[in-house]
Amino acid sequence: MTASLALVADIGGTNTRVALADGKVVRPASIRRYANAEFASLEPVLERYMADEGIAAVDGACVAAAGPVRDGVAVMTNLSWVIDAALLNRATKASQTAILNDLQAQGHALGHIAPEFLRPLIPGPQVPGGAMLVVGVGTGMNAAPVHDTPWGRVVAASECGHIAMPVQTEQDFRLSRFVATQGAHAHGYAGVEDVLAGRGLERVHAFVSTESGTPQDKKAADIMAALAAGDSIARETARLYMHLLGQELGNLALIHLPFGGLYLIGGVARAMVPYMAEMQLAEAFRDKGRFTDFMHSFAVFAVEDDYAALTGCAAYLANGGRG
Repeated sequence: MTASLALVADIGGTNTRVALADGKVVRPASIRRYANAEFASLEPVLERYMADEGIAAVDGACVAAAGPVRDGVAVMTNLSWVIDAALLNRATKASQTAILNDLQAQGHALGHIAPEFLRPLIPGPQVPGGAMLVVGVGTGMNAAPVHDTPWGRVVAASECGHIAMPVQTEQDFRLSRFVATQGAHAHGYAGVEDVLAGRGLERVHAFVSTESGTPQDKKAADIMAALAAGDSIARETARLYMHLLGQELGNLALIHLPFGGLYLIGGVARAMVPYMAEMQLAEAFRDKGRFTDFMHSFAVFAVEDDYAALTGCAAYLANGGRG
């Protein structure tokens, strides 16, 4: 089934964006944002949107949720919301419904994003029809491999942000012990998210400042402001952060072989874009010993389309996706 009129939504931890789509094309003028704190669940958000748009029903409804989706049910990571097909049907009267993880929605958007919203970060070839990889670095960290098959596009979910952080140098090892044992959120384990997500940047800064003899506890936004001002601790934090990000992106590239490209999304990744060349992201990405030359097989881009998840939801429905 191809939905002639679809409702699509991107549910973050703080806000939910909702729009209408004609097939794979989102109507820009229909995009509305709602503060999650004002609603007890997603259902009244969608009901409010339907009323705001003056529509009683849609053909299809698809939402992208910032949390794991199991057996067609999404449980939000930072909200007490549970989302299932029955909820979508009640709110929208749609006969075709789908619930995706937010990274999966971004994966379904690839190929439907205007070129001006794709910023090249690391040059490399792109094989038409090759596997791709979406990597989200923001409040959390995660990745989703994207495969185009004769039966349609498959975007697999994962929770790779919770695997162990990369450790290549003595400094990396000291950082892993610091993150695992120091601070209010230490839990005896240093995961990728613990050093690359927003709070991860904060932990890296705390480590760098502690090793310099001047311990500091700064929020990510303050670290980025200090970096822009040329602060030495912030610059060393960014250098170490880029070393870790490059290592992990390289690890994921070797695991998934995304010859069609890696695509970075998320607020932290986008904030770091101006520093990636100077802080040698490409060198860290390709630093794989005897596989260094092989790492030139992959291109890396930053996705700068704020509505890509909505487009992904629309594309998923239009291609017959359910569940």
